[in-house]
Amino acid sequence: MISLSNLIKSIHPKTITLFGITPIAIALLSLTATAADPFRTNNPRVMGEQTEAAFRAMFERGHYVEAQKYLKQAEQLGTNEPMVFALQASLAYQAQDWDAMKRYADLTLQTAQSLMVSDPLRGNLYMAVGHFLEGAYIVQTQGTIKGAPQALNKLQTVLRLMNAAEQIDPQDPELNLLKGYMDLFLGLNLPFSDPMAAVERLERYAGPRYLALWGIAIAYRDLDQLDRALTMVNQALEEVPFHPELFYLKAQILASMGRQKNNPQLLDAAYQSFNVALSQPDQLPKLTVAQIFYEQCKTLNNIDSLDRPCHPLRNTIRDTNGLWGPTQLPPL
Repeated sequence: MISLSNLIKSIHPKTITLFGITPIAIALLSLTATAADPFRTNNPRVMGEQTEAAFRAMFERGHYVEAQKYLKQAEQLGTNEPMVFALQASLAYQAQDWDAMKRYADLTLQTAQSLMVSDPLRGNLYMAVGHFLEGAYIVQTQGTIKGAPQALNKLQTVLRLMNAAEQIDPQDPELNLLKGYMDLFLGLNLPFSDPMAAVERLERYAGPRYLALWGIAIAYRDLDQLDRALTMVNQALEEVPFHPELFYLKAQILASMGRQKNNPQLLDAAYQSFNVALSQPDQLPKLTVAQIFYEQCKTLNNIDSLDRPCHPLRNTIRDTNGLWGPTQLPPL
């Protein structure tokens, strides 16, 4: 039981964003002209202009400030699109605003329930997302031990609802993106699980394509198959070339390769990718900026063998006011 709740607790805030957005996500290859559906070319769903704009801002360009603006507009217009509330819950998670996270998780569940008659596939998917978010909230507010039984129940509900969605259309891109990411993190964190099954699902059926590539790159990174991971992240960057968190992932992969091979060129390339990831820190959540900066600092220490105080420097970013990163980072 505890291992499953630990899984929810240990997932990086980015995973909450990915999972919380239903397809788990991050941007689009090319939206079809109809209906603002980033997942389907066949039978697209109407999700709303503000939802599309928020999705593009967050996942094509990594501009979280702009995404939040569009999400608030959608909410003010009385949207019934559960993705809006799931994304707001994920932003609240990154801000560690647990009351807001719970409120938006509840709204995700409510709006997903309203889809059950007209669109049961997406209704089941977002019901799963809402329960996942509530499980994460329980662990964050009650602690791992106390929250473990409820978190386990939530996770079982998530899996049941996703299986119900799969019975409706097993090849749906949105379903397979969401389920692929969920299976991936289970496979990487729990014994006797198979992360390669998740990779196959993402590769064959998930969409948008770059989001699938992103997940596959994460899988290969965590399986220490770094050459494959680098290939996948480069393919994703061909489709969404301006997302800072993709450059962050690339930097992580290159840094690991450089350390393993004792290769200064790879470490230099990692440092440059970190630079790109941090080129507009004020559009990213500050905790994300702090972590990227910390890993860049450690990589620079590997390059020049100095002993910069990476932890205290990272904490100066964490301690800034507000949700977003600072306009100017500490010097390294």
